[in-house]
Amino acid sequence: MIGIVVPAHNEEVLLGACLDALIAAAAHPALLGEAVEIVVVLDDCDDGSAAVVAQRAAGAGCTITAIALTCRQVGTARATGARHLLAANARWLAFTDADTRVTADWLVQQLALDVDVVCGTVAVDDWSAHAAHAAQLQAHFKRTYHDRDGHHHIHGANLGVSAAAYRSAGGFEPVDCHEDVLLVAALQRSNARFAWSAAPRVVTSARTDARARGGFGDTMVAIVASDFARPA
Repeated sequence: MIGIVVPAHNEEVLLGACLDALIAAAAHPALLGEAVEIVVVLDDCDDGSAAVVAQRAAGAGCTITAIALTCRQVGTARATGARHLLAANARWLAFTDADTRVTADWLVQQLALDVDVVCGTVAVDDWSAHAAHAAQLQAHFKRTYHDRDGHHHIHGANLGVSAAAYRSAGGFEPVDCHEDVLLVAALQRSNARFAWSAAPRVVTSARTDARARGGFGDTMVAIVASDFARPA
């Protein structure tokens, strides 16, 4: 079985598109009918996120499970989803975010690399949330980000780990941010086999109301504040 973990905090606006994309990835014919379970960890949600999960679960061709937490901590949320999937005997754990849409071959591309850990890249298709600075930020991202094989970016929105490697590394730490970086460091110390690949594709949000302080969205906001918003 293949498991997917999606942490979510008040994500009713974007979660539906995320789940639709994951359902399509779970149904890819190259998976040869292998079971896929999607776990959405609803962390301190007081919006309609749970209803979105329930609606998608009713019509999905795969298992979609919701787990509720109140810790408001992404490291704990990811670890909770992973723990559920390991208990269900998942052989592979794939991680993404609720504001992210994976491609239909996302899981296929992760598994085809035949390694213990797949660190993928992210793309952004809409920078408009940054208003007057959107074009500058897009140009900065294009200039400084390495969307190619051999990159060394780490994103919880595009990460895959074998169950054995995850267990060996000790899993996600209970932290507010950089849980993905800490896990990758632990996996490196455990001598896991890595692929730093641009093959598994995801499109993520460049929104300004980032859920995790210090994450991708927050970094984009910080770049705007420090580089583009200085007085002339």
